[in-house]
Amino acid sequence: MTVQFSLGSNAPEAFATPVAVVGVYENGVLTSAAARIDTAAGGAIKRLVEAGDITGKVGNLVTLLHPAGVAAARVLVVGLGAQKTFDSARYQRVSLEAARAIGRLPVTEAASWLTEVDVPGRDANWKLRVAALATDHAAYRYTATLKPRDKAQPELAAVTFAGPADAEGGLEQARAIAEGVRFARELGNLPPNICNPNYIAEQARAFAEAHDGVSFEALDRADMEREGMGSLLAVARGSANEPRLVVLQWNGGKDGERPYAFVGKGITFDTGGISIKPGPGMEEMKFDMGGAAGVLGAFVSAVKMKLPVNLVCVVPAVENMPDGNAYRPGDVLTSMAGITIEVLNTDAEGRLILCDALTYTGKRFDPHTMIDAATLTGACVVALGKHATGLMTKDESLSAELLSAGEDTLDRAWRLPLWDDYQSQLESGFADVANIGGKYAGAITAGCFLARFTEGRRWAHLDIAGTAWDEGRKGLATGRPVPLLAQWLLDRVAG
Repeated sequence: MTVQFSLGSNAPEAFATPVAVVGVYENGVLTSAAARIDTAAGGAIKRLVEAGDITGKVGNLVTLLHPAGVAAARVLVVGLGAQKTFDSARYQRVSLEAARAIGRLPVTEAASWLTEVDVPGRDANWKLRVAALATDHAAYRYTATLKPRDKAQPELAAVTFAGPADAEGGLEQARAIAEGVRFARELGNLPPNICNPNYIAEQARAFAEAHDGVSFEALDRADMEREGMGSLLAVARGSANEPRLVVLQWNGGKDGERPYAFVGKGITFDTGGISIKPGPGMEEMKFDMGGAAGVLGAFVSAVKMKLPVNLVCVVPAVENMPDGNAYRPGDVLTSMAGITIEVLNTDAEGRLILCDALTYTGKRFDPHTMIDAATLTGACVVALGKHATGLMTKDESLSAELLSAGEDTLDRAWRLPLWDDYQSQLESGFADVANIGGKYAGAITAGCFLARFTEGRRWAHLDIAGTAWDEGRKGLATGRPVPLLAQWLLDRVAG
């Protein structure tokens, strides 16, 4: 369950809550809420500042238990860093730090006055939405395959944020986007023996059945054979789990209005196929359906917000396994578009399922704009690390829209070139195109490959290989790029 958010205008010193959250800048500068609590508590916060316990640096968290004169049972003082350089990214970070600190306390409710802090260029709606999403992100717990604890600590269930009544819209958006992010994170975190192609289809079906205005269908192997999806089906050949092409539609816009379309790579587990990956770290390849999870999560958010748009979400869901029937390096595949593809590496499989899904989406729905999201290349992680999603498009206005949405949500992207200069790296002597472009510019040549199947369309590619999950044995799915895509849709409605 997502955390329940509400607005409040209570005086910080007089609000009875298990935890009251306030901020302090470096050099002992108290925010207005912290100053009011300090006055009511007879200078308790200033004394801790003078003693050096409260430094105001980012990451400095101090809890006052039952301070005299204050209605709250605890006051959590959060370091905000230097006031002169406080910005949007810092605000998101301290909101996340505060939520994590609350999660370590034996409480189910809290109240925060961090939303009253001044963030240059941002209004109350933005501050409430970012704080709420950061809080819900920190409060998320994966439990699906864990044994219940005998003495489980209470989990944060409700937070009241200080803010004006006319900023309720920010919280409404946060609630919807948080549901989408959680939907995506849960799919990503589930083990591959549970979250296989059919499971993704059933989750999409369940969502459609629970929401008016949403329609669902899932193409099976025979359906895809009739469509001529030779590229997608080749990847699926080595697995005992049958492939699915999931299609969700939200008809919130006008009849006949061209839809927006999201397409997400849904490789539910990627061994690399015959070009098998090294063993260490292969368990993380359950996250190779992060693009599918992301576009489904964005779809969930759009439906929850009841956005007045027509939206299509297409997910090719496939498992890439080595088998006696698996496709091989050297095979030549015929895609739905009629373009032949020489397979040089079976571990470059995401583009092979996406090319048919993009062709199908364009041919069937003729979308106004088509955006795909995929954990496509390790090269993108090398180029941009874990912070920025790789963005590729030939459409200048679409690039500007997505970059702006990323900045607004702090789910940021960075544009990489999609120049035709790179297309020569994909030349083949045995097919129209090769599925890899060699040693250099691997993220870009992957985008160039997909561009061949989207010619004439307003299309963008998001490589989320670095941003879809946190590395390590305890790393979790992040839910990106749900916030970016949800904001992009909100901007289309507003504009």
